[in-house]
Amino acid sequence: MVTTPESSVQALARYEPVIGLEVHVQLLTATKIFCSCSTKFGDPPNTNVCPVCLGWPGALPVLNRKAVEYATLAAMALNCRINEQSIFARKNYFYPDLPKGYQISQYDKPLAEHGYIEIPGNGGRKKIGITRVHLEEDAGKSLHEGFADSRDSTYLDLNRCGVPLIEIVSEPDIATPGEAFDYLTRLKEIILYTGVSDCNMEEGSLRCDANVSVRPKGQEKFGTKTEVKNVNSFRFIKQALEYEIERQVELIQSGGRVEQETRLFNAAEGKTYGMRSKEHAHDYRYFPEPDLLPLVVDEKWEEAVRRQIPELPEARRARMVSEYGITAYDAGVLTASRALADQFEEAARAAKNPKRVANLVQGELMGRLKSKGLEIEQSPISMKGVAFSADLVEAGTISGKIVKDLYDLAFERGQDFPAIYEKEKPQQITDTGAIEKIIDEILAANPKQVEQYRAGKTTVKGFFVGQVMKASKGQANPQMVNELLDKKLGS
Repeated sequence: MVTTPESSVQALARYEPVIGLEVHVQLLTATKIFCSCSTKFGDPPNTNVCPVCLGWPGALPVLNRKAVEYATLAAMALNCRINEQSIFARKNYFYPDLPKGYQISQYDKPLAEHGYIEIPGNGGRKKIGITRVHLEEDAGKSLHEGFADSRDSTYLDLNRCGVPLIEIVSEPDIATPGEAFDYLTRLKEIILYTGVSDCNMEEGSLRCDANVSVRPKGQEKFGTKTEVKNVNSFRFIKQALEYEIERQVELIQSGGRVEQETRLFNAAEGKTYGMRSKEHAHDYRYFPEPDLLPLVVDEKWEEAVRRQIPELPEARRARMVSEYGITAYDAGVLTASRALADQFEEAARAAKNPKRVANLVQGELMGRLKSKGLEIEQSPISMKGVAFSADLVEAGTISGKIVKDLYDLAFERGQDFPAIYEKEKPQQITDTGAIEKIIDEILAANPKQVEQYRAGKTTVKGFFVGQVMKASKGQANPQMVNELLDKKLGS
């Protein structure tokens, strides 16, 4: 991040950024977009290749129907209009990991257009437009080694050549780095819910390029944009945009001129660096792909795909708030992934009190999973186990303290909650006499705190509750403890 003196702060206030994002999403098909080679990640280099994806003369592409289905499904989930006919084109450029010397993509006639995503903004919702969603093939991967002496080498892994992608291009509606972060988070969430991609940024399944320019506030004409490429996390994209906005403003203020170029972000330094002059569309010499017919998505096939759209996160959150009586915050946490939402709903429908299930998932389950680096699918406690524990607490059979202890045991032993409960069989103490005896002993041992309470310091009651629960090993019924304490301290 650039150090911002007072004068720079004032300068930034006179400018507004204009941001557009280009997101590439790898589709979760078993084979590549124009051949039958595997898309499996992590296989030995150059083993998932054939004459088609290597660009050998005479090899002809055959379009993968599943890739089109997934692309159409994603576009519909992003509120796009599906074009009945779209055209594949050759995007010509030279790069070592592009063996054909061109990339099959879509240009002036894409699969889908005119969509949008809503994000939080201005105290309500802000709509970010999506210009287009189009299909294309991925390039290979260059692996650089050395660059310290004459033995420097670059190796090519062409396994990724021909892996199906969709490119999602936003309108320049994004006004701040924070909005860019929200847009990407929402976009990833929707794509994950559709199941068309795993959106794994570490494996390159989701990649983002950010276009950013600045202009004086109130000016309609766009400034000169730069493109920040190859940023591998949403947090770093936000940081890169923050730096680039300040860099451009300072450059203009000092009498310089922003050059249209591609830049890279150094996360360790928090800075962007120039990479190359920015290409224009005509530099790619687009022309229609002669080996592929126009892609036609007719009304019947479009409707068949539309029926596959799942309930998306925003709609699901609203329904869960209404159906289960949980808060909007609870619903937001519990719909973070489709798997978590599915499992929560299964448990909530089986439990007596869905709100208690939500509290246990957030308060007890998710924290333990996070601390151990586990996903919800790897949890030793199933959602049925969470529902079972919620019902025990609801019935007064066990206390919250016992639940915590049993969850710890479940994670320690790798067993589900019902199995742990059956083995341990902890029970709440609900015998009034037994609880009174413990309370009397605690009060007798702490006369100073008793006097403080009776002198008006009622917060001391929490101390007594804690001591009683500790003495009973968490098994005393909390409601009875509170009622009996009120009675005895009042007298």
